[in-house]
Amino acid sequence: MLPFSELTYVRPDLNVLETTMQNAISRLKEATQVEQANAAITEINTLRNQFETASQIVEIRHTIDTRDTFYETEQGFFDEAGPVYQGYVSSYYHVLTAHALREQLETTWGKQLFLLAEASLKTFSEAIIPKLQEENRLSSEYTKLMSSAEIEFDGKTLNLSQFGPYLQSPDRAVRKAASEARYGYLKEHGEAIDTIYDKLVHVRTEIATTLGFPSFVELGYARMLRVDYNQSMVEDYRQQILDTIVPIATSLKERQQRRIGVDSLYYYDEGFAFKSGNATPQGEEAFIIEGGKKMYREMSPETNEFFDYMIERGALDLTAKPGKAGGGYCTYIADEKLPFIFSNFNGTSGDIDVLTHEVGHAFQVYESRHFTTPEYGLPTYEACEIHSMSMEYFAYPWMEEFFGEETSKYKFSHLAGGVTFLPYGVAVDEFQHVIYSKPELTPAERRQAWRTIEKKYLPHRNYEENDYLDSGAWWHQQGHVFGSPFYYIDYTLAQVCAFQFYAWMEQDREAAWKSYLALCKAGGSESFLALVERAGLKSPFADGTVDEAVAPIKAYLEQADDLALDRV
Repeated sequence: MLPFSELTYVRPDLNVLETTMQNAISRLKEATQVEQANAAITEINTLRNQFETASQIVEIRHTIDTRDTFYETEQGFFDEAGPVYQGYVSSYYHVLTAHALREQLETTWGKQLFLLAEASLKTFSEAIIPKLQEENRLSSEYTKLMSSAEIEFDGKTLNLSQFGPYLQSPDRAVRKAASEARYGYLKEHGEAIDTIYDKLVHVRTEIATTLGFPSFVELGYARMLRVDYNQSMVEDYRQQILDTIVPIATSLKERQQRRIGVDSLYYYDEGFAFKSGNATPQGEEAFIIEGGKKMYREMSPETNEFFDYMIERGALDLTAKPGKAGGGYCTYIADEKLPFIFSNFNGTSGDIDVLTHEVGHAFQVYESRHFTTPEYGLPTYEACEIHSMSMEYFAYPWMEEFFGEETSKYKFSHLAGGVTFLPYGVAVDEFQHVIYSKPELTPAERRQAWRTIEKKYLPHRNYEENDYLDSGAWWHQQGHVFGSPFYYIDYTLAQVCAFQFYAWMEQDREAAWKSYLALCKAGGSESFLALVERAGLKSPFADGTVDEAVAPIKAYLEQADDLALDRV
């Protein structure tokens, strides 16, 4: 098995792909026996995995170095080819869902494949291919703008990700100066970011209306393959967060203000948790990898095998560097059965969060690599995030490997961060509902809409004299809003599920792990709520679940002497 760096990339020939796909689709359509239909579906899956493997290799190499002109060109190819390929898949779905042997095929391939296919069919027609290509180009334009930052600070040239340690400095003047430099770059490009988003909103709205949707909101849900919940359920869930979590989060922010000793908690203070300094890893990438090996070796035989495989194949690119795209992600190279983890280590506790969060994704897809159906490798996004966020808690017993005597500080901050994230997560979701319900809003009106929603869910947030952020521009840095619309509340739904795993593992770790492992092995073969039920968890949408799930976290945080922790 070759390491990722040695994998060969060859641009797919769309003409050949179209011919072979259409031939296989024709054989599926004409099949009168289950064996014939299964053979055609297997060939289609093979062709799809080949195309998606090439696409993923390009995405990874392009985001590792957005300055690489070869992979920038290839990313441009996939921006154009993706919607064409989607057309081939749509043709397959038309035949699959209408097949005379559907009942027998569901027995072989699972009902979820057909539900996903039906949802996907609502999101595509040949008429929208040019608009989809334009949407892809705009998303790539945003990624390039955000990854091309070269900001002079502290005698260094930094990108946006490399500001992390400065934003958590014990010196308030440094935090403020770093924030002003970072957001100064965003302000300088604020009009360009607004313009990109304005174009995205309008092109997505045009796609939605062409497909017969009232707005992009409905299309967004269909794209996210939300087959077992709707807008009304999401709205009720956001209300649960507002009623239950916002008061707790506000209280935690008030404790943070007292703990770090400031009269007002300004935006540049929010990432600074303890006056004595945030918990930080006691080493850089090599140290963290060694700690990861020990952690996953001791956690379970399955995690040991998996993490050794990732290291052996060089499937991690972890540290921030010039030209690298921001953020972090896990993806899957199907033909190699290889997860890949991308992140931007910067010397903060977030480096360990990546090691647990993104590894949770990668472990899930590794455990479900037995699926050859592309739809089943990864579940829908809100289910995906259960694996990642829960792994963060399963990793708690090994945090001393990374933080030493600061472990308690890390755990307090991590649990508090899980709670305070929930209001932000639903704010991003509500913002997108407003924007796509009113696509006629101007960029200035969109900023005001964000600021109004922000004050509702994050009443503690104070921008002091930063007119850019006070205008409602915080969301400019939230890449999901640009590249994956409506992908954000998923994190909060999963967080509520992860809280349940946290409580479960405190009572019976063996049973909790057994449930988690089974959930990972199930991949995307079931819908979100079916997977939640399979795992023995309660639906986040059910009345009272949010309150019940956060209760043990709230109790832990209330009992913790955070002022004593600050003396560590």
